[in-house]
Amino acid sequence: MARGPLWTCPACGRTFANPRQPHTCAPLGDLARHFVGKDPQVRATFDRILSLVETLGPVDVLPEKTRIALHVRMSFAAFMPRRHWLDGHLVLARQATHPTFRKIETYSPRNVLHTLRLTHPEEVDQPLFALLSEAYRVGEQHHLNG
Repeated sequence: MARGPLWTCPACGRTFANPRQPHTCAPLGDLARHFVGKDPQVRATFDRILSLVETLGPVDVLPEKTRIALHVRMSFAAFMPRRHWLDGHLVLARQATHPTFRKIETYSPRNVLHTLRLTHPEEVDQPLFALLSEAYRVGEQHHLNG
């Protein structure tokens, strides 16, 4: 199913799948700022995630005030660097399991938020990459095709 063009907020320049979508309209920050004062493995873990996601296709990295969102047509993952670990979440179209998942919240049948915590890049294993791939497809809105 073909999707329409993205809407761009004239004030902040962010793109959205839905016109005039409510959002925090603020300029994006500097990615490096999120990692100041954090252990080196926190940045290494984020960099591993990003390098894997970039193999799936184009992705926008949105360093917002409180999080770093990964976005295609919609944001499908977000990460919040902490001093010793990386907190985050993935949006999937189903409930899934992985040892790093701390909480799962179902907002609708095809909108399931999986909260996770990572302490080392090695935790970004093949099963988590498969789930990142699923989340990327949610970001492309392929989960709405049927």
